[in-house]
Amino acid sequence: MAEDVKIFGMPAESGRWIMIFWGFVVNLCLGSVYAWSVFKKPLIQLWSCSATESGNPFMVFLIAFAIFMPLTGGYLDKYGPRLITVIGGIIVALGWILSSYAPHINALTLTYGVIAGIGVGIAYGCPIAVSTRWFPDKKGLAVGLTVAGFGLSAMITAPLMRKLIETNGCLSTFGIMGVIFLVILVVSALFLKFPPSGWKPKGWTPPAASTACPAVNCNRTDMLKTGAFWGLWFCYIIGTLAGLMAIGISSPVGQEVVKLDPATAAALVSVFAIFNGGGRPIFGWLTDKISPKNAAVLSFVIIFLASIGMAQFAGEGKTILYILCFCGFWLALGGWLAIAPTATATLFGTQYYAKNYGIVFTAYGMGALFGSIIAGKAKDIMGSYTPAFYPTAALAVIGIIIAMATLKPIAAKK
Repeated sequence: MAEDVKIFGMPAESGRWIMIFWGFVVNLCLGSVYAWSVFKKPLIQLWSCSATESGNPFMVFLIAFAIFMPLTGGYLDKYGPRLITVIGGIIVALGWILSSYAPHINALTLTYGVIAGIGVGIAYGCPIAVSTRWFPDKKGLAVGLTVAGFGLSAMITAPLMRKLIETNGCLSTFGIMGVIFLVILVVSALFLKFPPSGWKPKGWTPPAASTACPAVNCNRTDMLKTGAFWGLWFCYIIGTLAGLMAIGISSPVGQEVVKLDPATAAALVSVFAIFNGGGRPIFGWLTDKISPKNAAVLSFVIIFLASIGMAQFAGEGKTILYILCFCGFWLALGGWLAIAPTATATLFGTQYYAKNYGIVFTAYGMGALFGSIIAGKAKDIMGSYTPAFYPTAALAVIGIIIAMATLKPIAAKK
């Protein structure tokens, strides 16, 4: 059957890479949330809000994202990725455009945090599900390349938004970006589709069942009964907590701790985004090659070293240290956005993937919540962001222990 399937007139073996390209473009728009730190200081100056309050739109966005991602899994199977991506894209754009009219930080938390976050939650799973179905033979690489757009987004959007903030103000910037996202997301969505039922790449043989779940594929109920799920879920919380906390404060830390000027701090966010984007295909490939457990342990080692570097040695003029540590945080977060979906498909199968990964992805929202609280309270209570890195160092050690104990193949039922 593989020989008969065509994608835009090309054989499926080569044409399926087009799906990754358009999924990458969708994620470039959705991942603009990772440039949030360029808004923090302008918003504090505009509304005289606290560091914790200025992080609330970012935190709520990621929580709404994580909540709505699993809720759309069933609809994705029913209506297909094209329609769901269009709906999500329109809601994303609406949230950004309404944010340009926000009169205070609480209103921005509603428009940007809730509405735009819901839109991203609806659209995010679509390109990933498309990639996993077209690439059952290269799940890690395909997912990593698809979600790399989410991680690389800040490389493009951070300097663009900083420039727009300088020339138009921070509120108008939300509206301009909303219009841009509306056009790109709707157009990109039109190219996404699932392969025909039963399709598989030419010459590829599915691996034998290796989980405790029935008939190779776990449904949601079966998955929740496994220790592998809970280990993956807790590891995902730790990995995203450290990474999202760092992403949300990248620019302020550069300016306040290392004493960089705003333009340099924003430019470095773009550099960090390269590592976030690159971490996805790299760790996706590693997850395929060395197992989810070993890929997870490697990510936690990176988080631990970066946390100790910032907590113990960061300060004025320590630019190289700051760059190395934050590249590590962004790299590890990008890694988890490939480790988790790949591990979900590998351990629990692809038949119920959209719903299953939606449940796993709730860990992302938990990481966003606790990461934002830790960073905001460290700044408001201790007067600096650097104390926030002690908890992430400790959590990285805990993550290594959990990964070693739980992220391993489950014995098949007899």
